[in-house]
Amino acid sequence: MSDNNNIDPGQGLSFVTTGDGSKTIWNPQVGENYHSKHGALQESIHVFLNSGLRHFLELTGGDKASILEVGLGTGLNFLVTADFCTKNNIQLEYTGIEAYPLSTDMLGQTGYDQYVSPSTWENFQSWYPSSINHLVQVNEHCQLKTAHTKLTDFTSDELYDVIYFDAFAAIHQPEMWNQEAIAHTVKFLRPGGIFVTYAITGNLKRMLKALSLKVEKAPGAPGKREMLRAVLSRES
Repeated sequence: MSDNNNIDPGQGLSFVTTGDGSKTIWNPQVGENYHSKHGALQESIHVFLNSGLRHFLELTGGDKASILEVGLGTGLNFLVTADFCTKNNIQLEYTGIEAYPLSTDMLGQTGYDQYVSPSTWENFQSWYPSSINHLVQVNEHCQLKTAHTKLTDFTSDELYDVIYFDAFAAIHQPEMWNQEAIAHTVKFLRPGGIFVTYAITGNLKRMLKALSLKVEKAPGAPGKREMLRAVLSRES
């Protein structure tokens, strides 16, 4: 990888250019990148936008969706999702959980303005600070709320159509993938809703099945053969 430069000496965070040319951030405290080294943009589009939201819309034939993201991070999943919804007249309500939010300045250095429309990028940059624990109207199609809290402390009266589970890998952050964390996450999923993540393990499949989700393997993003998608039973 190339194009490494320190962006926060206090935390040791640094930019990394991934396999598809898009940037991610290396977090030495966790020991992992925020996105796949094989391609940050490719992963966001394939795993979350296409296998998550677009799959849900194809199943339901609807023109609106609510999404809960676990691990908002750099905001890339939101950006590609909001851009898609804006271009396709989909009404989107998006909540991103992020216990350790990045600064607006740091987000501005990601270069993600190359991959979405100027208005989507500018609206995200403008509204991101105001979205902390408040639902804000990013544009006429998209609303955003960022919950600056740990996953297990997150509360909401709302149920969501799609959950983007984008926590750091279990080997580095096992507390995000245990029974308590997964059960807490799934309780915010609407019956018939979709849980999607880049990872697929036997333990995760067993936990989701025990929570009344129908689990399926789907083709993974570059660098991963498979990923996991699961649908909550409508009888739940």
